[in-house]
Amino acid sequence: MTTLSDLNLLPPAAFVQALHGIYEHSPWIPERAAAQRPFATVAALKQALQSAVTHATADEQLGLIRAHPELAGKAAIAGNLTAESTSEQAASGLNLCSPEEFATLQRLNADYNAKFGFPFILAVKGPTGRGLTRQAVIAAFARRLKNARGAEVAECLRQIHRIAEIRLNDLLGVQLAYGPRIMQWAEDLAQWSDDDDGLTCAYMTDAHRRTAAQLAEWMRAAGMTATIDAVGNVVGRYASDVPGAKALITGSHYDTVRNGGKYDGRLGILLPLALVHDLHARGVKLPFHLDVIGFAEEEGVRFRSTFLGSNAVTGRFDMNLLDAADADGVTMRAALAAAGHDTGAISNIARNPDDVLAYVEVHIEQGPVLLERGLPLGVVTAIAGSSRYLVELTGLASHAGTTPMDMRKDAAAAAAEIVLLVEERCGRVPSLVGTVGQLAVPNGSVNVIAGACKLSLDIRAAEDGVRLDAVKDVLAGIEAICARRGVEFALTPIVQAPAAPCAPWLMEQLGAAVDRSGLPRFDLLSGAGHDAMAMAALTDVAMLFTRCGNGGISHNPLETMTADDADIAATVLLDFLTGFTPKPAPGARPAGTA
Repeated sequence: MTTLSDLNLLPPAAFVQALHGIYEHSPWIPERAAAQRPFATVAALKQALQSAVTHATADEQLGLIRAHPELAGKAAIAGNLTAESTSEQAASGLNLCSPEEFATLQRLNADYNAKFGFPFILAVKGPTGRGLTRQAVIAAFARRLKNARGAEVAECLRQIHRIAEIRLNDLLGVQLAYGPRIMQWAEDLAQWSDDDDGLTCAYMTDAHRRTAAQLAEWMRAAGMTATIDAVGNVVGRYASDVPGAKALITGSHYDTVRNGGKYDGRLGILLPLALVHDLHARGVKLPFHLDVIGFAEEEGVRFRSTFLGSNAVTGRFDMNLLDAADADGVTMRAALAAAGHDTGAISNIARNPDDVLAYVEVHIEQGPVLLERGLPLGVVTAIAGSSRYLVELTGLASHAGTTPMDMRKDAAAAAAEIVLLVEERCGRVPSLVGTVGQLAVPNGSVNVIAGACKLSLDIRAAEDGVRLDAVKDVLAGIEAICARRGVEFALTPIVQAPAAPCAPWLMEQLGAAVDRSGLPRFDLLSGAGHDAMAMAALTDVAMLFTRCGNGGISHNPLETMTADDADIAATVLLDFLTGFTPKPAPGARPAGTA
């Protein structure tokens, strides 16, 4: 078995020869990476190989893509694939296609080549390395045919890097310690859903309660004490033997959006749980209690109230929300009672800040930044604050054929102008984003000028001043637009969430762990909200993002990540935990000073 040490010591030509099958018919890639030896970790070697491709010319990159065979194509039929490609295509059963599947693949190959001029590339061993189904391969093929050429070139290169990663693991005998378990647990949890098709896990439904029970069971099996509290948080503790120890908290939410993904939130519970499972098996204790919390509700799907679980932990649960009703008229109070929870005990959930060291959350990025940079991990600098409103416009419904253009009070036209206003104003500042995600013309008709329109407004930024300035300008713009068009408007504030900066002292320790893994440290903003925002009211917070595949899509069944990325994230978090240094008390002198 070849080892990383062997590769570091080989002469350049032998190094290239040892890696000849990692990138298909492209020896120039290991040739360029060889100069960066010695590699401290396999992750560093992978990054060096990827960097050689990233910095190659466009012609070299296209040559690399074209060096790969078609899936179930002519080379496969003729038996002319490399040993690596033969094994990979067989892993997805592409050598066992039915006549209909084979015909579909041949048609897709022809359409794809006609559109892009190169073969379709897919890491058919998939996110786990165990292989995609033929149906999943065909679905990915059909979906990516809709891409623009530039986007598809980038996706092909990402798939090639994934293929190379799996091949390199095989060459070096890499056994992922945590990734496969995390991925399998995520699959297991996904079996419980409110819907027959897709994954929906809303607060206090049967699927939600079964998910909580499973998490508690896994926590106990990993050597933790585990309870489900009065709002449904699943709280596991890996207790320290140190007298008077404080707690470091990690975790995330286990509820989902409607028809969501398997990793949003849940990764942040399952990943530290896998670490505890390993620590307990090895008899290793930490100098602090490690609390893993599966927060019961973050998405606000059922009762339109977010961060219920984490707000309870910080002592900020709004008891008035217990009277909120879902779409069926069931109140939150009734739903909790039906699940056996005592709402009178909610106040007891609040933690004492003096007993808590910090809160650290691992989460998929839910965006494309890490993906486009070819990085598995990133250290979060801050979670953007958010201002959300519902805007109701009231114009005058009138005949589309008889009302002159300059005499209309068109609510839809006013809404269109508002959408463009939001885009223009928020586009001025790189760290600012604005979205109109909902837009409706109630009782609209093709031959009637819109008399009413409803739209949502969501403005986010890492700095509250930047966000609030944009909100002020947009609201003033809405007023001006409506006055000019003779349209009335009403604003309903929905959310006013301040930005949550991550603590520099925690970021530095996370960043140092990333560096020790062999990956370059990369810092980025979180545009999405997370439980860490709420937990910032209790203690200092930090977040570690993992790469999200399929273009960075999330809140979607296509949300994906790999076992390798889960594994390196777990390795980094374990390094962080085992080397964790608590924040010095105010006024305390640094260690080693007189």
